[in-house]
Amino acid sequence: MRRTAAALGAAALALTACGSSDSGSGGTTTLRVAAAASLTESFEEIGADFEAANDGVQVEFQFAGSSDLATQIDNGAGLDVFASADEANMAKVEDAAEGEPTTFATNTLTIITEPGNPQEITGLRDLEQEDLAVVVCAPQVPCGAAAETLLTQQDVTLDPASEESKVTDVLTKVSSGEADAGLVYVTDAASAGDDVETVPTKGADRVVNTYPIVALAHSENGEEAAAFVDHVTGPEGRAVLREKGFGAP
Repeated sequence: MRRTAAALGAAALALTACGSSDSGSGGTTTLRVAAAASLTESFEEIGADFEAANDGVQVEFQFAGSSDLATQIDNGAGLDVFASADEANMAKVEDAAEGEPTTFATNTLTIITEPGNPQEITGLRDLEQEDLAVVVCAPQVPCGAAAETLLTQQDVTLDPASEESKVTDVLTKVSSGEADAGLVYVTDAASAGDDVETVPTKGADRVVNTYPIVALAHSENGEEAAAFVDHVTGPEGRAVLREKGFGAP
């Protein structure tokens, strides 16, 4: 079965760093894919499709903030593919990449609130209110860097209640009622359905995150890694991404 990891703690990082992408018992190849947390739902579906089309290959995902994954790769983790939520973190693993990364999707931010929008938030300016608990991604994470750019462009200053290591944590805090509002990708807001309310966000369309993917040079499953990249960037993968709300590259 494909195992997914929604987060990477220190112990998980250490274990992965010591692992490898060798073929498993019974002729099964385990392909280890490190992907930005915002790709969780779409990549799980893409991974299932890839497994169905490639007998004997199992895809094991590790979902986390792109900055954490880039650090893990730099530390020599046994991973085969890296999909980042921005180009900046992909550039950090340039020496570990097998060839040039391929851009496969884009994404933008939006405000989310609790269902029903009880605080009557209408835009970014409302997030400055002192009595609101607003959560965002940490600056080193792609969604956090995008949030900083967006807020600067709109001349909005926030005092966030917390800065999260991945966008899915922002989503969870708002949907669970721990926070009044947050900034997440439109794809995450869509995947949450009725668990959150989406607020139109001025200027968000001018701050676009570009998602690149690459096979890693130290992979012992180079053929499968390249095939997975081709699947994600090909018509089947892009169809899933489009359905989940991602923009075209």
